[in-house]
Amino acid sequence: MTNAKKSSSPRDPFGASGSVTLVGAGPGDPDLLTLKAVRAIEAATVLLVDELVGDGVVALARPGTRVVHVGKRGGCRSTPQAFIEKLMITAAREGERVVRLKGGDPFIFGRGGEEVEHLRAAGICVSVVNGITAGLAAMGSLGVALTHRDHAHGVVFVTGHARPGHDFDWPALASVAHATRLTLVIYMGVRGVAEIERGLLRGLPADTPAVVVQHASLPLQRQVATRLGELAATVAREGLASPAVIVVGDVVSGLSAAQHELERWGAA
Repeated sequence: MTNAKKSSSPRDPFGASGSVTLVGAGPGDPDLLTLKAVRAIEAATVLLVDELVGDGVVALARPGTRVVHVGKRGGCRSTPQAFIEKLMITAAREGERVVRLKGGDPFIFGRGGEEVEHLRAAGICVSVVNGITAGLAAMGSLGVALTHRDHAHGVVFVTGHARPGHDFDWPALASVAHATRLTLVIYMGVRGVAEIERGLLRGLPADTPAVVVQHASLPLQRQVATRLGELAATVAREGLASPAVIVVGDVVSGLSAAQHELERWGAA
């Protein structure tokens, strides 16, 4: 009787060589990683690490893992996307177990969709492990729900940094949000906050509650509550910068009560 070649279980995609896994590292706090993400990191032989992934997450890699930092942050010098994709394809073809470690969730403004397309086109086996996106972590840390049924019928995740030539229609979004009671979670919007404010004010009242959360989930997290009509001035006055998310909507009105409870229970 001949021994059959052992294949990787569908439940354990990290045991196979010559593959790529896109892993969501969450907003920064290693405690927010999923168990599946931890297993993927521990199984990796090559780790391609985004700029916003913390050292505590990278430390989970086993000794001998090749760690390559491929930083990408708005307004700063970044590793070209084409180069990152080439690295993944080359390493996978050499039989490496590659983990592309991305801040937040790979499929929430993480260019994960583009990377999956390129990898599959190159014949590379690729899987995805979701992570907690910064918009959820930011409001969760403040004890505020994005979809409180008394204040919002839904939530929209939107980028404040569109591709060149693809300008976003903020007035249209604001009108829909006002008419249907949506919470807006804006990523990468700090640099263009003045334009965003102007656009949203064409469909939302100036007194709509808003909050800016910088470094969500990390010890240096900062949050400043304001109103839509004072959003840009608040960002400038408080010196808020990337990485940060902006949340606009009536759910933010519950921030004061939530903060009081967090402080009461010693969780703030």
